[in-house]
Amino acid sequence: MQEASATHRIGPITLAPSVLPKHGWTFLTAAFFSISMITFVSIGQAYILNQHLGIPTHMQGTISGDLVFWTEIVTMLLFGPTGAIMDRIGRKPVYASGFLILALAYTLYPIATNVAELTVYRMIYAVGVVAVTSGLATVMVDYPAEKSRGKLIAITGFLSGLGIVLLNQLFGSLPRRMVSMGFGGIEAGFWTHAVVASICVLIAIGLAIGLKGGTPIRHEERLPLLKLLSSGFVHAKNPRILLSYAAAFVARGDQAIIGTFIPLWGTTAGIAMGMNPAEAVKKGTLMFIISQAAALLWAPVMGMLIDRWNRVTALTVSMGFAAAGYLSLLLIGNPLDTWSTVFFVLLGIGQISAFLGSQSLIGQEAPKEARGAVIGAFNISGAIGILLITMVGGRLFDGMSPKAPFLIVGVINLFVMVAGIFVRRQENSPSA
Repeated sequence: MQEASATHRIGPITLAPSVLPKHGWTFLTAAFFSISMITFVSIGQAYILNQHLGIPTHMQGTISGDLVFWTEIVTMLLFGPTGAIMDRIGRKPVYASGFLILALAYTLYPIATNVAELTVYRMIYAVGVVAVTSGLATVMVDYPAEKSRGKLIAITGFLSGLGIVLLNQLFGSLPRRMVSMGFGGIEAGFWTHAVVASICVLIAIGLAIGLKGGTPIRHEERLPLLKLLSSGFVHAKNPRILLSYAAAFVARGDQAIIGTFIPLWGTTAGIAMGMNPAEAVKKGTLMFIISQAAALLWAPVMGMLIDRWNRVTALTVSMGFAAAGYLSLLLIGNPLDTWSTVFFVLLGIGQISAFLGSQSLIGQEAPKEARGAVIGAFNISGAIGILLITMVGGRLFDGMSPKAPFLIVGVINLFVMVAGIFVRRQENSPSA
């Protein structure tokens, strides 16, 4: 009994009872790889469309948008059931299986012979995304003691961002290096994806060995599967959980939105200035990296603030930062001007603040017996946000302005900030 209630630490993080340091270190290692293994698809896909399938450039935007659409349809359908399954069989098998499914998708991607096949493989990839992101989010709130929740969320965000910047640069340069070594273009694309798939397999093995086994509560205390699945949205009666779902609608999609529209904006601006596509893509990618570097540096600061503040207050402030970051892009004339860098720094700060604030509140409020289902509903809200914002924002990007998607996200962040103020005031009112 005493052993079960003992707590351990890894660095500044106090772990929950029964969570050992090896479990924590395994999770932190997985956090470094999880999101970067997911975001590689956008780099690999650009190479596949051009080198493997020879798709004309004027069709690639539509195809890429359709692939994102089907990815989000799959994730929206599966996030709830995946959370419920995690509550039934545990976090470890779902999280590890997600990496194996990603490995399968990345193995198949470079052998696609047409867009229809690529779409099927992208949907397989989406199943892996659901398992990996659900595992990441759920373990992230399972493992820390309450007083260290903000710190672990911040460190997880930092490691995820570091992995995105470092690993995507590494993997993105592999085809060029292989071609310079004498590989053919298609061959280089295949082996690059094979390397990424192999890393996914190694991570899955590491998770199977190093994560804590079992389920979070005793079997006899568990809800039936159907009730467990529906409980995610039933718990939205809690204003704090409902606020978390609203925040997820905009915050969970930040990475996809920024990863899609920032490089595209930089690329189109560069081409308009007379750059060749390769140089324009490089410039657009740099804009993305600047925002992610800012997010990395800000994450520990925001984590400390979250631990000191009421979680609703922290979310409200986070949404304010995010709104300021997104709406500040309206002041940019040419995104490739040096002075525009400050606005991409603000964007990164806003992005990571929204992510950390929303994750921290849902982590505190999700009931233990239905945590996976509640987080599944949280992720469904995020998937709906990605689907709608990407679909509408993409059309406005072409028909109105490259700034339009960021205007939409900034305004939604403002609405969530106002909702946070309302919830906080209700809690402080004498009748509450």
